[in-house]
Amino acid sequence: MPSEAVRNAVDWVLERQSPEGWWTDELETNVTMTAEHVLLLRFLGISLDDIAMRAAAYMLGEQREDGTWGLYHNAPGDLSTTLETYVALRVLGVDAARAEMQRALRFIRGQGGITETRVFTKIWMALFGVYPWRGVPTIPPELIAFPPQLPFNLYDFACWARQTVAPLLLVCSRRPVRDLGVDVSEIVAPGTESRMRRVPGSGPFWWLDHALRLYHAQPLHPGRPQSRRALVRWISDRQELDGSWGGIQPPWVYSLLALEVEGVPRDNPVFRRGIEGLQGFAFEDPAGWRFQACVSPVWDTAWTLLALRRAGLPRDHPAIRSTVNWLLDEQIEHWGDWQVKVPMDDCGGWAFEFQNDVYPDIDDTAVVVIALLEASRETRVLSAVTRAVRWCRAMKSSNGAWGAFDKDNTRTLLYRLPFADFGALIDPPSEDVTAHVIEMLAAVGAGPADPDIGPALRYLRREQRPWGSWFGRWGVNHVYGTWCVISALRALRTGGDMIVPAAAWLERIQNADSGWGDTCFGYTDESFAGVGDSTASQTAWAVHSLQLAGRGEGAAAQRGLGYLRDTQQRGTWVEPTFTGTGFPGDFYLNYHLYRHVFPLLTLADAEGPGRQSQPGNSARLDPRELMEAMH
Repeated sequence: MPSEAVRNAVDWVLERQSPEGWWTDELETNVTMTAEHVLLLRFLGISLDDIAMRAAAYMLGEQREDGTWGLYHNAPGDLSTTLETYVALRVLGVDAARAEMQRALRFIRGQGGITETRVFTKIWMALFGVYPWRGVPTIPPELIAFPPQLPFNLYDFACWARQTVAPLLLVCSRRPVRDLGVDVSEIVAPGTESRMRRVPGSGPFWWLDHALRLYHAQPLHPGRPQSRRALVRWISDRQELDGSWGGIQPPWVYSLLALEVEGVPRDNPVFRRGIEGLQGFAFEDPAGWRFQACVSPVWDTAWTLLALRRAGLPRDHPAIRSTVNWLLDEQIEHWGDWQVKVPMDDCGGWAFEFQNDVYPDIDDTAVVVIALLEASRETRVLSAVTRAVRWCRAMKSSNGAWGAFDKDNTRTLLYRLPFADFGALIDPPSEDVTAHVIEMLAAVGAGPADPDIGPALRYLRREQRPWGSWFGRWGVNHVYGTWCVISALRALRTGGDMIVPAAAWLERIQNADSGWGDTCFGYTDESFAGVGDSTASQTAWAVHSLQLAGRGEGAAAQRGLGYLRDTQQRGTWVEPTFTGTGFPGDFYLNYHLYRHVFPLLTLADAEGPGRQSQPGNSARLDPRELMEAMH
């Protein structure tokens, strides 16, 4: 009989399932997304009246006492975030004399003003003449013609960066300037005016930027008109059905800007869908109106399905069946940029969002496969699993591990470009994604002797830190990475010599309140790995890791379970801390379902007799079943 905590958590989940079978909740980021949405609408000349008061209320509500805005909960003030938010609030009509605005301005000027912001902020300000285009690094449209074999071609960039850089090739070469509607010259710190007219840096890539700038100043640019047309086609071809690009805010915003500066009519179907689709990423509650960077229904749904199965919901439960049907409908079959390095005709993967079919990802695909096998053994499920596993195997990088979206997307030379001062530009293999793929392969019956698993295990062994943990690329941070890898090793029934020090590390870092915590600051300074205020999701990851390691009955795990039970409120948990990651060091996420789904999974696993297993272990498949499904 499930405990009251598990029953309440299951009820909470079931009440929030969509009629179609999926789950999702807010994917919280920082106020930059909303600020840039305001600036986008101002540039396009679209009225802000409908959101002005509510968006301003949200942004002001997120301001800290020192006047700043940061990248995550309790983060230090971030100059670019604060400056963009300050300008957006001015656009929305907030008086610069207000105390909140004066505090923000003091921070901006004290940090050096606009000259010290990142390139993306300078581009936004250049669009309105607040910053000179001369001070923005040059990226020529002709890059679209570079074949994949040449350095700096579009496919050297990670998919999220590729989709952002492509439209910026147009925007930054057109150098448009439109009226902001308000004077914000105060964001220029006194004495920095001359520095605004040059790109900082030195070395060969700075000189390359200087040469490109001289070329841009010439009256003739052979081949540039063709490059512009090719870029418009490239962008248009990659628009998703919901109007977005890549299912994420940055390429969506910059693609609309690019179409605008290229003179694409507003009634063009691509442009029209792009504008109309923006509302689908809006989120509003009593805190105000904001724009989400992304939505996460596939990822949220797969983990929720696993948690409900752990809690004992049978496979024929209506909620389970509708979820399986929805996930099967979301499987991606057609082309994508991944085919540049993996020449397969069909895909079989899943994306993170409702619509991101051009960019399925390996992490989501692996977890969806594990969830589906937990929930069903129908022929149609096994057929979908077969296609997904085939695609994931093909996406393995040359070092034996897996990145999130692309194979061998590892050209670090990109980071030497003057343009590259923010965010991850490449998508190299990571421990957490590799672990999920191993776990998936174990779930379909593969063992340590599998030709794809051996190199992956060696990769994980190389990456284990001396104290026992693993880095978490897509979750914060070492607690998440360690949970992912222990789950994979346990599913494979190997790697005990790696699991033992990892579990010991988790026991050592348990907080005095019996929970576990890990902050985004650990990406900046790894000595802070596993140091942070306790959270529900990170405590669940740590306790589940100990369960998998055979220490579920130990004092640390039992105290952690007590922490989860004691902190539950009305069937769920409160978690303001950001425990998800977009770009380590630069962009973080607060998945509002994490605080609920992972504690439920862990509590349910603790209560099931002999269940202490990772997702997928009880669903381990006889390879003969897959062979039958293939035929």
